[in-house]
Amino acid sequence: MAGMTLPPLPEESFRRVLCVVAHPDDMEYGTSAAVARWTERGIEVGYLLLTRGEAGMPNAPEETARLRVAEQQAACAVVGVGHLTVLEHPDGVLVYGLDLRRDICREIRRFKPDVVFGSGFDVETPYGFDQADHRAAGLATLDAVRDAGNRWVFPDQIDDEGLEPHSARWYITPGLPGSGATHGVDVTGDPLRRGVASLEAHAEYLAALPDHPAPADFIPKFLAMSGEAMGVEHAVLFRAHDLQAPPEF
Repeated sequence: MAGMTLPPLPEESFRRVLCVVAHPDDMEYGTSAAVARWTERGIEVGYLLLTRGEAGMPNAPEETARLRVAEQQAACAVVGVGHLTVLEHPDGVLVYGLDLRRDICREIRRFKPDVVFGSGFDVETPYGFDQADHRAAGLATLDAVRDAGNRWVFPDQIDDEGLEPHSARWYITPGLPGSGATHGVDVTGDPLRRGVASLEAHAEYLAALPDHPAPADFIPKFLAMSGEAMGVEHAVLFRAHDLQAPPEF
């Protein structure tokens, strides 16, 4: 691995991170372990969920939405996230477009993060075809990061809602070993334990999924594979873009 080890994210410069995902539980399949490390170090982390996950269980949608939001609140508490915003875009049929961009832009201007985490937007992933909501969320988040810094895009948020343009420095998305990851976060020890516990907080949701493995059985194994890319025991990998870096020619 000499010379090939992924560097750590420059988290010593992070003050506030906004994580934008489609559903309750999307943060908890590994990424929340990195969040646990960040909050432990005094970095403020906010979550923006674009749906309430109401299409994800056999229960009636309103009942599912209440349950899943409550489980997400519990998952946030485990990793030190005190700022949770849940929107009510329709689960399963999330539409990329101006409405979604506007809502994400509003939260970026409200929370003023220096780092925005968004889901990937590739159709194919190493795990198969990605779910449509994830792709819509990822693409809308990418565009909203730019929208938020332009006072002439969604100007009503500035003129009527009292918000200000805001330009985040970093845009990060999930990374995989050998598949485009640029940086990692060492989550060995307590952050890993809290990351596993945050997925366990979605207990009723996981119980409704046939043959879903216990979080403690697969999250550590997955993050151990990522750890190899950083030369540590357990890690979460990211693809990081410094939006304020000078262009390379």
